[in-house]
Parts: sequence; C-alpha cells; structure tokens
Amino acid sequence: MISLPILPTISTSFIVLSGITVAIGWWQIKQKNIEAHKKTMTLASIFALIFFIIYASRTIFIGNTSFGGPDDIKIYYTIFLVFHITLATIGAVLGAFSLTTGYKNNLKLHRKLGPITSIVWFFTSITGVAVYLLLYVFYQGGQTTSMIKAILGF
Repeated sequence: MISLPILPTISTSFIVLSGITVAIGWWQIKQKNIEAHKKTMTLASIFALIFFIIYASRTIFIGNTSFGGPDDIKIYYTIFLVFHITLATIGAVLGAFSLTTGYKNNLKLHRKLGPITSIVWFFTSITGVAVYLLLYVFYQGGQTTSMIKAILGF
C-alpha cells in the first residue's frame, strides 16, 4: 500500500478542483450563464489560492521534496518542473488580471484574456498533477530540502 504525504496530496487536490471549476466556468459562459460563471470562477480562484497557501506554507516551514526517481531521468523531471512552475506563475498573473477585468466589467479585455488564462490554467493543473505523481506515486520522494536545492538537485 502506498503511503501518500498529506499536505502535497491535499494541495494537489485543490489544484485539481481549481482546474475542474475553471472548465465548468468556461462551459457556463458559453451557455451565457454569467452569474454562475462569476461564482464558479471565483470558486476556482479560491481553490487555487488554497493550493498556493498550503504549498507556500509547506515550502517555508518544511521545505520541498526533491525528485527521488532514477538519476537518468532527473534532468527531464527538472525541465518539466521548471515548465510547470513557469506555467503556474503565468497562470496566476493571468488569473488575477482575468478576475479583475471580469469584476470591473472590462468585458472586451476579459473576453480576450479569459480563454488564454483558462488554457494556461488547465495545463498548469495537469502538469501539477504530473509533478505530484512523479514525486510521490511513481517514485518515492527524495529528501525534503529547501526549494532551490529541490529544484536544482544540489
């Protein structure tokens, strides 16, 4: 039986919930259900924020888990992780702008940003789950250490 770490499992669950609610919100706006769309996208951002709070708290107080898989694929994991972190950062910034433009009723810009933000966030969610699987399910997690050491493998 696999023993999964509680905080990474919980935080990954929230990023999955965020991705699912973004998909639901996108469907709702396609159906012209504006009020439901607003509520759903707000919920999606709350889920993403909960993920970030858990992740940041764990990083600050406990550290990050380094890759524990085979050395011959460690470079591929690291490249993938950097890609995921870049996507997550871009997605968070786009998400903040999309929410702001939506709530301020700047719909011309919101309609341009929304689909891009959603696509970036879907890939962020998917790659986040992949990172989780690679760290804790497919391979046993490595050492828990500072973020820089975990990412760069020092």
